[in-house]
Amino acid sequence: MADPHGFLKVRKKEAPKRPVTERVHDWREVGADQSRQERARGVAEQATRCMDCGIPFCHSGSAGCPLGNLIPEWNDLVRRGRWEAAADRLHATNNFPEITGRICPAPCEAACVLSIAENDTGGSVTIKRIEQAIADTAWEEGTVPPKQARVSSGRTVAVVGSGPGGLAAAQQLTRAGHDVTVFERDDRLGGLLRYGIPAFKLDKAVIDRRVDQMRSEGTRFVTDCEVGVDLTVEQLRERFDAVVLAVGALRARDNTTVEGRNLDGIHLAMEHLVLANRECEGDGASPVTAHGKHVVIIGGGDTGADCLGTVHRQGALSVTQLDYHREAPVVRDEERSPWPSWPMVLRTSPAHAEGGVRRYEVAVQRFLGDDGGRVRSMVLAEVRVTRDEQGRRHISPIGEEVELPCDLALIAIGFDGVEHEALLDGLGLTLTPRGVLSCGPDWQTAAPGVFVCGDAHRGASLVVWAIAEGRSVARAVDVFLTGHSDLPSPVHPTALPLEVL
Repeated sequence: MADPHGFLKVRKKEAPKRPVTERVHDWREVGADQSRQERARGVAEQATRCMDCGIPFCHSGSAGCPLGNLIPEWNDLVRRGRWEAAADRLHATNNFPEITGRICPAPCEAACVLSIAENDTGGSVTIKRIEQAIADTAWEEGTVPPKQARVSSGRTVAVVGSGPGGLAAAQQLTRAGHDVTVFERDDRLGGLLRYGIPAFKLDKAVIDRRVDQMRSEGTRFVTDCEVGVDLTVEQLRERFDAVVLAVGALRARDNTTVEGRNLDGIHLAMEHLVLANRECEGDGASPVTAHGKHVVIIGGGDTGADCLGTVHRQGALSVTQLDYHREAPVVRDEERSPWPSWPMVLRTSPAHAEGGVRRYEVAVQRFLGDDGGRVRSMVLAEVRVTRDEQGRRHISPIGEEVELPCDLALIAIGFDGVEHEALLDGLGLTLTPRGVLSCGPDWQTAAPGVFVCGDAHRGASLVVWAIAEGRSVARAVDVFLTGHSDLPSPVHPTALPLEVL
């Protein structure tokens, strides 16, 4: 049993990071190098803070982890030094804990009982740190072997998209005995994990290691293949008994109506991140670089923070990040976002600690260019954000305008849904008003035998939701093909995080 007084004896301590002066000059992960023994001691100590809280909201699907991770169990196993058993419990609910331990924003920590009255408790358990340590230790000790199916079903499944949702679905279905092929239109596997998340947050060797395991289990992978074009819908239907669409929601939101948007030097955030990641993969220098430039990042979310860390490493002359919202409080406002919901607080990533200026309640009014048609500055104004009776957002400029130097502008204001592609037309599927694909309670779309999961179903969301939906759709496909399933189903298609209910 956990020590209910552990949090009184041990203060919360996040994983150590490399000095800013060192890490901004390379693309290695920001975490400090530690021996296995140092890591084990630090994590075991932090795990003692997990108390016997009665109702562990940390693995509640609506407020905490949608995967239903057995967090108190593996925390206690780590506390007692039983690392292999902890890894078994961790992998029981999560296909890729080495990935979520690195890039998930950790709704489990926001829902931790110790996050109530943080000044008194010291704050939540460092669940994300412990999760990554368990996963990394398991890989280092060789206790994450491939799991081949004992019996083949003789059924074939195509998974379109190799992001976290598609990979989770593929691994579950392969282990259930089906013949699974994952199709990826890019030249490398991983989807947003590969080309959207910077290497300083997620070393791509972490993805490659898991993909190698999946190959050993029997999953097939086909890259450089756009399903619906390179492989026609007719061929897809003829070769496979079921299809899982895990194509993401990469249609980026843009400032197309802003004057000067067509000037050179203004790019969507994903265009910049993809090119930077390709450079790290050895594909040659990115044509969109921040070296020696005044950079402005439009958008204050996670994608903007990824751009921030990237331009630091590219040698930006200055960096300003814009957000039209007011600056969030440092501590949870119990009226606006009561525990255990996701708190509306100021979030500071390692990239923010590396430099740059954050400006709030401002928005771009127009871009100004030089004689060569390249952006040289932008005009900002303070703004007020309101919503009408239908909930639509309105951004109204107030006060005086200010001109800000800008040689490179990166637009990171979110995503509008699934990209329009030939595959959807061939399957006769249309997008909802939210820009995503709908499905029934069995995860099946309007096209028989075609299922959907991840961002393509729920819109741009968290990696844990993608994996949870991938695991759930795998069970639905297994039932569709065989009439029954022993696979878990952590979430329902209508499940929503507590903060939006």
